[in-house]
Amino acid sequence: MSVFPKVVVEQAHSSAWALTRATAATMNPANPADSSLEKAANTLRGRGFEVVGHESGHLDEAALSGADVLVIDHPAERAAEKTTGDLPPVLEAAEIDSVVGFVEQGGGLVVLAECDQDVYGNNLNELLARFGLHVTSTTVHETVEGGRRFHDNATWVLADIEGGLGQGLLAGVDELCFYRAGVIDISGAPEAKVLARTSGSAYPARQPLAVALPYGAGRVVVLADSDIVGDDSIDELDHRRFWSNLVTWASAARKQSGTVTSIGSGIDRSPEWLALKAAVEELRLMQAKDGSVEDGSKHARAAELVDTMKAEIAALAPRFPHDADYLAQLPNDLAKWVDNGFVEPDFLDSLMKFRPDLSRADGIEHLVVFPMYTQNGNLDRVFEALLISVQWPDWLAELEQTYDNKMFLAVNFIDFTPGYDTNSAVLFPETVAVREVPKFSWGAIFCDREGARFRRVVSAASELLSLQLPPDAERLIASQELVQSTFAMWDMIHDRTHSHGDLPFDPFMIKQRMPFWMYALEELRCDLNTFRQAVKLEAEDQPYARFVQLAILFDRLFRFPITGDRHRNYDGLGGQLMFGYLHKHDALRWTDNKLSFDWRRVPEVIVQLCDEVEVLYRSGIDRSRVGHWLAAHEFVATYVVPNPGSTWAKGAEALPFDGTKTKALNDLVLDDEFPLNVFYEALRKQMASVIASTSGITASTADAA
Repeated sequence: MSVFPKVVVEQAHSSAWALTRATAATMNPANPADSSLEKAANTLRGRGFEVVGHESGHLDEAALSGADVLVIDHPAERAAEKTTGDLPPVLEAAEIDSVVGFVEQGGGLVVLAECDQDVYGNNLNELLARFGLHVTSTTVHETVEGGRRFHDNATWVLADIEGGLGQGLLAGVDELCFYRAGVIDISGAPEAKVLARTSGSAYPARQPLAVALPYGAGRVVVLADSDIVGDDSIDELDHRRFWSNLVTWASAARKQSGTVTSIGSGIDRSPEWLALKAAVEELRLMQAKDGSVEDGSKHARAAELVDTMKAEIAALAPRFPHDADYLAQLPNDLAKWVDNGFVEPDFLDSLMKFRPDLSRADGIEHLVVFPMYTQNGNLDRVFEALLISVQWPDWLAELEQTYDNKMFLAVNFIDFTPGYDTNSAVLFPETVAVREVPKFSWGAIFCDREGARFRRVVSAASELLSLQLPPDAERLIASQELVQSTFAMWDMIHDRTHSHGDLPFDPFMIKQRMPFWMYALEELRCDLNTFRQAVKLEAEDQPYARFVQLAILFDRLFRFPITGDRHRNYDGLGGQLMFGYLHKHDALRWTDNKLSFDWRRVPEVIVQLCDEVEVLYRSGIDRSRVGHWLAAHEFVATYVVPNPGSTWAKGAEALPFDGTKTKALNDLVLDDEFPLNVFYEALRKQMASVIASTSGITASTADAA
């Protein structure tokens, strides 16, 4: 099943709107744009939606099968409008029952009504009455003097957006025009939320023009004007964003599933895997920090466990023909470890034969057994065993051709030993115990874990902060499958960015010891560039691009700053910097104990921050190493207030310089050089249990309390 919603647009019941410009041209040859919803449909398709027309037959259960949203678009008698479809504009009683039942069971309904509603010969109000709504047959007018007219047309009325700054369902929506609109009576629907009203100077004044309400398990949206999303109007003001928000919101009820399509062949339930896992779990308890078994009295049992591991690996190997060379070498490295007396292990030979990057295929599985530490997890190089599944759909493979990241693997957990029952969400070859550091050819990110903890943290934080999530963010948090794909795209572009651009220093920080804010800027730079690319890709209708922007924004702001201790927490500092920058540029607001965003400006402000970080990097080549560190500290301090006790914050004159030696300068960096602000201090305390609950989280446990 597609992770994106399916929208069915009613065309059979004498619709005044055609789904394609070609059909509209047969209805209205002089001005097909005035009868076409092609742009509205393509807007949704650019977000990944499937949009189809219901061209003939009645609106029954079969017609709505597989649909997430039904759009009923201004049915009218042919005497009143030029229409498409071979049925009259009146829905039969059974059809109304089918539509109401569809909504009750979680479907979304979007109704595009009109001015002078009663003249069109349809029975939309009979349908809407089932939801407690009624479209009043009138035409809204604005006054001549001081009225909110658009292009000085008395019946083109500028709406008053409810709640001021667009939030939630109205995220990014500040201006709307309703062209010849009726108004909506919501007196029978106490749960209805008014999205837009006529102004105080209009007639009738302060009446609903757009409403949304939950009904049963589903959602209903009604507009008192259909022209607002027609081809000749959707590009004006914020209509396109409004339309996308409405349909996304309406679809969310049907798509709110935290579960994922079953991955894996079931090998995790096989006796061979269970025996291998049990042997590894017992053996790792005998190992010291460096992976050796120091207690000689345990060597006999350790040898028995290794024999079990070798036997089970051999039994499992035929299930992984793509890893044949690796699984053939693995028992040799195990035997060498035993023969050498269980000293610090060396698995370089088998590591060099494990090449998952050469078999990137969606759903392909790997058996992974190594002595290794787990980043942000277990720091001891003890044995771990994993079953993983590669996530490599066609769209991601195609996108990788543009971003050229042959080393990147998006993976998901099938099963694992205790070193991954932690915060670790990566599988990197450099964590394996080896005799020398080779050139590595791959790196894997567990998108299911990244996505699962994102969902839990952002869901809790948004509720705590009274943040009204945009509809697409609501969908992202609700769907584990969607968030896993989002993180795969994010991580692929982020990972590639480390080696691209103006780089005045080693991008991976392996060979240089630097103040931790340099690490923070590098990781943030990669995320900011990923965000920039996602903005570009969204304009090109890449359906995951908008979700990548939201994931970067919320993960950086909500999870990073409050996760981990305050000992030179570079990921946390990157989130603090983004928060400070957005706040100073008025794209983020904390008012009345509620968090809100100016969603129209968020993308441009983050891209602006990206520009400033890139300028800092570009100019770094002209500075000394320490001069660059100072410039970076000053940049961060512009948006994140340094510790009052910071020596670095006092500038170059406060620092001791000893030729090219920098150890003394690094030693002066405070563990908490840039403390959390009062917002984050409170958030960290209130979110402590949620953050703790994300350790070891997987897709299957993401929705557990």
